[in-house]
Amino acid sequence: MTSLTRRLPLGVAHPTVSDRIRQSGVIVATVVALAGAVYGSGLVGGQPIPRVAGGALGPDATLLAPAGPAFAIWSVIYLGLAGYAIWQVLPSQAARRRQRAAGYWILASLLLNAAWILAVQAGLLTLSVPVIVLLLAVLAVAFVRLRHEPGGTTADAVLLDGTVGLYLGWVMVATAADAAAWLQTAGFTGFGAPPEVWAMAVLAALAAVACALAVWDRGRLTPALASAWGLVWIAVSRVTGGLPSAVVAVTALAAGILVIMVAVAVRVARGGAVRRS
Repeated sequence: MTSLTRRLPLGVAHPTVSDRIRQSGVIVATVVALAGAVYGSGLVGGQPIPRVAGGALGPDATLLAPAGPAFAIWSVIYLGLAGYAIWQVLPSQAARRRQRAAGYWILASLLLNAAWILAVQAGLLTLSVPVIVLLLAVLAVAFVRLRHEPGGTTADAVLLDGTVGLYLGWVMVATAADAAAWLQTAGFTGFGAPPEVWAMAVLAALAAVACALAVWDRGRLTPALASAWGLVWIAVSRVTGGLPSAVVAVTALAAGILVIMVAVAVRVARGGAVRRS
């Protein structure tokens, strides 16, 4: 069999112009996102996120605001995204079906991430909400597309599935926190219901979505860990911060524990089913 007729490995095709654009675009978008992160941290030019918009996104601004240490998860997410950007530009990754399935969606998420930082730095909370909702939707699409294109390598598990899972799980919580901040600044009164009731309802909804995601994705841990991380730091903020609420703290802590328990239970049940088959 000559080189002209040799078959390519399963899931691999000849690179196209679109593949090359995607690879280059991911690199550029990653640089933009990392630059935005540095700017948004207050190290170069910008303000730390908790101080923007008059402190609307600070840990004591709303009942759904997590404590400051929660944002350390971004370091892990950005590290994963940087690793992904370097890995996906390798020639062997150019035409892989998984890269084609999720690459442009991850590229879009990087640009939306930077756009959100710019919006809140400018004090435009009203704009930040649709941006982060769109970011959440884009990540959900990337997550689903990866689910339908199994990887099978350690690099896939860490740099694609792991990174996108953490990213999605955290942005779920961040979307709720951002929306709560916007509603508060807009003067939303909750139609007469106490703020604690609204906060507990949102936390319950977050837990339900995160648990459903864990079941659908057969117990993948990274989305559950990221969501639980955010939920637990909301609980910490309601106990140690300037806006205390015992009922919200208990609800957030219970929600975080439940998400982890469901993900682990699904993994254990799946492992048992595989062994029995």
